[in-house]
Amino acid sequence: MPRPITLFTGQWADLPFEEMCRLAGQWGYDGLELACWGDHFEVDAALADESYVERKRETLAKHNLQVFAISNHLVGQAVCDHPIDERHRAILPARIWGDGEPEGVRARAAAEMKDTARAAAALGVGTVVGFTGSSIWHTLAMFPPVPESMIDAGYADFAARWNPILDVFDEVGVRFAHEVHPSEIAYDYWTTRRTLEAIGHRPAFGLNWDPSHMVWQGLDPAGFILDFADRIYHVDCKDTKVRTADGRRGRLSSHLPWADPRRGWDFVSTGHGDVPWEDCFRALNTIGYDGPISVEWEDAGMDRLVGAPEALEFVRRLAFDAPAAAFDAAFASKD
Repeated sequence: MPRPITLFTGQWADLPFEEMCRLAGQWGYDGLELACWGDHFEVDAALADESYVERKRETLAKHNLQVFAISNHLVGQAVCDHPIDERHRAILPARIWGDGEPEGVRARAAAEMKDTARAAAALGVGTVVGFTGSSIWHTLAMFPPVPESMIDAGYADFAARWNPILDVFDEVGVRFAHEVHPSEIAYDYWTTRRTLEAIGHRPAFGLNWDPSHMVWQGLDPAGFILDFADRIYHVDCKDTKVRTADGRRGRLSSHLPWADPRRGWDFVSTGHGDVPWEDCFRALNTIGYDGPISVEWEDAGMDRLVGAPEALEFVRRLAFDAPAAAFDAAFASKD
């Protein structure tokens, strides 16, 4: 059975939900990965109004769409982040930002992530995708010198803030899929290992595999799937193009905006970058991943109305099923 191909709505939240559904259905997507911003899926409304979830389902069904996951990256970011500043104010709902006092913001964000699990359960969805934030990302350059105790405290802070959230995920039967991503507590291979260790490998916490963040860091995205086979809870397809060969464009991208030709890398529409997609889909087959394949469109140099339907066709060609039997089985003697 082919895996459903969905479209993540995070970069489309300026469009009304009905219009988003119309476009995705017209293009032939099987469903949506609903962002918890814009009017696509509002956590507070889902819990306050019994008819809200039903209306969402009706709109999806009208356009022959399903929903397999919701995503609350923006609020999740504020749970552990340090510092909390104007960047967070720009992405958080006013009720989460409040007066902007950092610990209050973190506490309200944590409460909202608990409610996100409850809202997902009400929608009949078993996976919430998102970010965790990190209190130690700002130490990445390791200068001024960073004592080991400071890093240890960062992982302890993550566990202290996220274990109570995950308790609610367990209570309602929903899993959290953390997107391994710069600025998060888990952003590469070894930090993912340490993050899982910090929470005792509890099943409520898994991973959203998005190779675009791995390629520019020099990680093997297909190998990542195999190494974390039991933790791949959701898949996002986004691509990255690396352009560092001239010796001037660096991997840290020099505080330059997306699509600036001086950048060392850029997110590009799926199929236009350096992700080894066929290797990755074969790895997903190897681990038996049968969940949704969600296209995340991010490309500052391509119109999204071109990129999203083109990406769907690209993914459909590669998201083939594994064979039911080995090809050389036909050579065996019946005796």
